[in-house]
Amino acid sequence: MRTHYCGAVRREHLEQVVTLYGWVDRRRDHGGVIFIDLRDRSGIVQIVSDPERTPTAYLVADSLRNEYVVKIQGRVTQRPEASLNPRLPTGDIEIYADHIELLNAVQQQLPFQVSTAESESVREDLRLKYRYLDLRRERMRSNMNLRTQVIQTLRRYLEDQQGFMEIETPVLTRSTPEGARDYLVPSRVNPGEWFALPQSPQLFKQLLMVAGFDRYYQIARCFRDEDLRADRQPEFTQLDMEMSFMSQEEILALNEELICHLFKAVKGMDLPRPFPRLTYTESMARYGTDRPDTRFGLELVDVSDLFASSGFKVFANAIAQGGVVKVLSIPGGNAAISNVRIKPGGDLFQEASEGGAKGLAYIRVRDHSDIDTIGAIKDNLTPEHKAELLARTGAQSGDLLLFGADTTAIVNASLARLRLGVGHELQLIDAEKTNLLWITDFPLFEWNNDEQRLEALHHPFTAPHPEDLGDLKTARSQAYDLVYNGLEIGGGSLRIYQSDIQEQVFAAIGLSYEETHNKFGFLLEAFKYGTPPHGGIAYGLDRLVMLLAGEESIRDTIPFPKTQQARCLLTQAPASVDLKQLKELHIASKFSSETR
Repeated sequence: MRTHYCGAVRREHLEQVVTLYGWVDRRRDHGGVIFIDLRDRSGIVQIVSDPERTPTAYLVADSLRNEYVVKIQGRVTQRPEASLNPRLPTGDIEIYADHIELLNAVQQQLPFQVSTAESESVREDLRLKYRYLDLRRERMRSNMNLRTQVIQTLRRYLEDQQGFMEIETPVLTRSTPEGARDYLVPSRVNPGEWFALPQSPQLFKQLLMVAGFDRYYQIARCFRDEDLRADRQPEFTQLDMEMSFMSQEEILALNEELICHLFKAVKGMDLPRPFPRLTYTESMARYGTDRPDTRFGLELVDVSDLFASSGFKVFANAIAQGGVVKVLSIPGGNAAISNVRIKPGGDLFQEASEGGAKGLAYIRVRDHSDIDTIGAIKDNLTPEHKAELLARTGAQSGDLLLFGADTTAIVNASLARLRLGVGHELQLIDAEKTNLLWITDFPLFEWNNDEQRLEALHHPFTAPHPEDLGDLKTARSQAYDLVYNGLEIGGGSLRIYQSDIQEQVFAAIGLSYEETHNKFGFLLEAFKYGTPPHGGIAYGLDRLVMLLAGEESIRDTIPFPKTQQARCLLTQAPASVDLKQLKELHIASKFSSETR
């Protein structure tokens, strides 16, 4: 039997005989003495074999190569002073192998080096195709260990300190509107009918509140058929929570305690409380986004009033049509950013364009009494307005002012992208800093221009602000998001728990009475049997672990992720299926094997 994991052997085990299992991370022959770095999921330990002290094991040791699977028995010994390795937790001991058993050899060339001693950079597609090898590497092992630690910490805190119950909810459920596309599953025993994989356990956790399980949580698998990016996957894991009889303040306080406990447990950090808060309106005004990175300044400044009656038609027209003019002041931007980068074809112009902007206007501050810009702005900027512009932005000699003039949404999106890009480029962001803040008071609805209707900004079960019940179309919601260094890691709200208000919200998003009761009749009926006030939150665990690990993609914190084309390179899924299977499901496909 195994007595220890490789990474767990320490000085206190000196002279003990241990049995280890693992993979050969590296083999080195030093003048007849063979050294083997033996690796398992806990770490690495050095094994020693020489022809005199361990003659039986030596012949086997001589035949070993990287990634061979072995069993080793031997005595724990103090390393010589000259060979101590402070970089390894096991670096002050080694094990003389009395017995080595080869359990399995590598039978073909490795697609890439797994050894922690190799500094090979491997293409992501190759890593994903051979994910089982990639997961052996130190970086991925560390990320998976961190993921396990995060989940264990959350579970223990919620159950042992806050009295939550973990309850599983169905994976096969019904398709509901208002969200990303569903993944659909045909029903064989109910021809023509379909299940949907859950985008979240939202409705079931609300029903658990109706059932009286007032503190629920679940490490939930969720599915969304949407376009992917670095921090998004078609299937993902979230910590899902719901609570009854708690106000928004109480929910936020509990969750701050949870996050502080997590950071202390996994990073040894003491986070200050309470977390800062911004309303949605404040966040959009100051940063152009509802998930601002507040580790640096560069806040946006609205200067619409300075240009509303100016002769600069681009600005004046944007304001006249209900838009805004905002400015981003970049300290030292004159020296750091050339005109070429701002004009069409430049990288900053392109960044603004991806936010919807048609162009960028700019002003270079030479000194506090002289500004240099394109003629149209300069000719239409009065001395009083110039002074006010410099005062509002706090611009000093050498600073660069970048302007956005368009609809509020486009100006915010384009300048928010520029702010973040410039912040990284000019090294204004402290990578060691951890900023968490709540965004609150979101609009209940947003306008869907394609479908010409209102849709829920979060989801249609979010409770409107009590003060705004008179006009739901312009109401604020009792919703809250937790933002960590510019990325949303959690979002939730107080929920609607009265059937009449829920029906009003469904009507506002364009659902007819028939559609409402066909899709959500079970929920509305449940609300008639004594539903408590309740609210909740869900955290994206993959994204949270990504940030804690210092990774840039959630694919590096998920054991078997999909690519940005929603494909699994390891199993080659999705794939075609036999026509027999489709017939059993009463499905006809217009794609033949040839067209695929």
